[in-house]
Amino acid sequence: MSKCNLCPRNCNVDRKNGQYGYCHVGETFKIGRIAPHMWEEPCISGEKGSGAIFFAGCNMGCVYCQNEKLSHGEAGIEYRLEELLAQVDELMKQGCHNINLVTPSHYAKALVPFLQIFREKYPIVPVVYNTSSYEKAEVIQSLAGLVDIYLPDMKYGSEKLAARYSHAPNYPQVAKAAIAEMVAQCPQPVFDGELMKKGVVVRHLVLPGFVEESKEVIRYLYETYGNQIYLSIMNQYTPYGHVADYPEINRTLTEKEYDEVVDYAISIGVEQGFIQEGETCKESFIPEFV
Repeated sequence: MSKCNLCPRNCNVDRKNGQYGYCHVGETFKIGRIAPHMWEEPCISGEKGSGAIFFAGCNMGCVYCQNEKLSHGEAGIEYRLEELLAQVDELMKQGCHNINLVTPSHYAKALVPFLQIFREKYPIVPVVYNTSSYEKAEVIQSLAGLVDIYLPDMKYGSEKLAARYSHAPNYPQVAKAAIAEMVAQCPQPVFDGELMKKGVVVRHLVLPGFVEESKEVIRYLYETYGNQIYLSIMNQYTPYGHVADYPEINRTLTEKEYDEVVDYAISIGVEQGFIQEGETCKESFIPEFV
């Protein structure tokens, strides 16, 4: 962390001594919420919830972020390793089906000792790595054997959109390489009943006005991985005040747009996937952070 180049931003800042890079956080784990979470895909949340750990900070900085205070490092409490382990013990007592590391990219290497201890203590509880996919493939390699379920985004296939909405024109190639490593580690989904125990679920959030972009992302993922992965096509895009400067996405997704994307996925043969029904673009789906 003294010269942090953990993610593709390559900030080269000294996070050990109070310098902040793109992710807005230092060396110590900063966390906004640790609690059972019921709003992941059904194979993750199950009946008792996923043990979600929402990390503060983010290396993406999407202009439409729904959790801006947390992603900018403004919310959250700092935890030492032993304190985080104690909180995870509480999640296990509550019967959570897994632990879910939400937006962990900027802590990936610091999480290795945590995961090694967790694996020894809870050998059969799956670890979920819930990421934007703006990750170096070699960092994902360092997690081999410690992560059971990868839950990555594939936000864009277009460099132009990645640059405009996430200031990351290299996102498509970075995300493709990261997801390839995730699938190499977890090449086939494994279930126990309806709960996933091992595998990769790739999420794609459909943006208003960009149906063709979504089709291209889904086409790439299905042609590349077929039934090795599950796809999760999301309609929960929620515009907040900070997207006023981006009028083309300053609205909710229409039902017609979402249905067109889902119909396309079905038409090309996608069978292993999740879709959202009803009005998911509500603030109630966004958890409170400390």
